[in-house]
Amino acid sequence: MPDGHPDPTLRGRDLVGLGGMLAGAVVLGLVAGLLIDHAVGTSPAFTLLGIALGIAVGAAAFWLRVRSVLR
Repeated sequence: MPDGHPDPTLRGRDLVGLGGMLAGAVVLGLVAGLLIDHAVGTSPAFTLLGIALGIAVGAAAFWLRVRSVLR
C-alpha cells in the first residue's frame, strides 16, 4: 500500500503461515516436553505440559495476528 500500512486482509499465504505457526508451536512444545521427560526420567508429564503450552502459545500468536488484521 502506498501509505506504508500493511495490507489489512488475510490471503492464502497468510493462512498457510498461520497454520504453520500453530503446528510449529505444538510440535516445538511436544519436542521440548519429550526432551525434558527423557532428561528427568519422567513420562508423560512434561510432554503433556509441552503440548498444552504449545497450543496456548500458538493460539495466542494466532489471535494476535488475526486481531491486527481485523483492526
